[in-house]
Amino acid sequence: MDRLTALSPQIKQYLIITGNYWAFTLTDGALRMLVVLYFHQLGYSPLNIAMLFLFYEIFGVITNLVGGWLGARFGLNKTMNIGLGLQIVSLAMLMVPADALTVVYVMAAQALSGIAKDLNKMSAKSAIKLLVPKDAQGQLYKWVAILTGSKNALKGVGFFLGGVLLTLLEFHGAILTMICMLTAVWLFSLFALKEDLGKAKNKAKFSELFSKSKAINVLSAARLFLFGARDVWFVVALPVFLAATFGWDHWWVGGFMASWVIGYGIVQSFAPAFTGKKSGRVPNGHSAFLWASYLTVIPALIALALHYDFYIQTSIIVGLLIFGAVFAINSSLHSYLIVSLADSDGVSLDVGFYYMANAMGRLLGTVLSGWVYQQYGLEACLWISSCFIALAALLSLALPKSNQ
Repeated sequence: MDRLTALSPQIKQYLIITGNYWAFTLTDGALRMLVVLYFHQLGYSPLNIAMLFLFYEIFGVITNLVGGWLGARFGLNKTMNIGLGLQIVSLAMLMVPADALTVVYVMAAQALSGIAKDLNKMSAKSAIKLLVPKDAQGQLYKWVAILTGSKNALKGVGFFLGGVLLTLLEFHGAILTMICMLTAVWLFSLFALKEDLGKAKNKAKFSELFSKSKAINVLSAARLFLFGARDVWFVVALPVFLAATFGWDHWWVGGFMASWVIGYGIVQSFAPAFTGKKSGRVPNGHSAFLWASYLTVIPALIALALHYDFYIQTSIIVGLLIFGAVFAINSSLHSYLIVSLADSDGVSLDVGFYYMANAMGRLLGTVLSGWVYQQYGLEACLWISSCFIALAALLSLALPKSNQ
């Protein structure tokens, strides 16, 4: 307890922000797995399941754009707490009887959850920029990597939790458990976060929503294709493929997806060790190009294995693990680059714009994941993934080659 009291105000705020983000992420991952597995169990097609997340991603795009302006104008503590509160409401919407859980109704609840998630994420990522001195880029990279990596590890735990809760408590019992947990975190956060965190010195204008920085525009476009490449086969196609082709039950699908995301998050946390921080280097545009180039090959190889019927189960499992590790490094260095390149005054404007592109990539990937898998199968999803990553690599060539 004495150690906690002795911590600097910056560290205390970082810990509160991280804990807030962790709790939100846990419920977000569990909710996604619950929805995918529950509605697959009810007989929904892959495309219909993808449609359940359509508004989640669409409103994520809008939220990141507008949320960055709100954070700069009113403070990141407010946007973060609003995000938590909206997630509680979205969960409560799913407590209606099963026959009322129509596609349109669940899409509306997911829309609210998408707004909540991106308000929370944009606030957490933006806040770190304000807690680290400008000349401490190595420390900034480390903090961003820890926040991002630990968040994704917990999202993996959330996937597993979703599968377990669905099995043990059924859909409504699982939702009620998450509501209780998140409400406790939200009440603590209301009193613990600093009121002026992230508020711009000059009132942010609505016309400043779109970034005027070439570097941030290019990085945002690369992020769009990077995350579209992941979600085009990971969001709907993969869990449905595992359940339908290999006959895996909820425990196995949820456990495998959870293990993947947990491992992905752990690699993200240690990404600075793989990208040169030990030798005093932090990532730049050339780093983004190189790591995206490595990633391009992996989904193509898995697609070839599927095409030639080469140890399909082993190829998918091993390939997914390798893809996850390399993707994690790509994601972590991208997360550092946006925080590093963002303007300190009104940082959430640049970060919000960037994560708007991230949400657009997820939206594109989610829709394609359901439609392409239903029409052409997992192999086609993997080829699209490889093409998207190649585009991200090419765009990265236009990023600054130095961090000055």
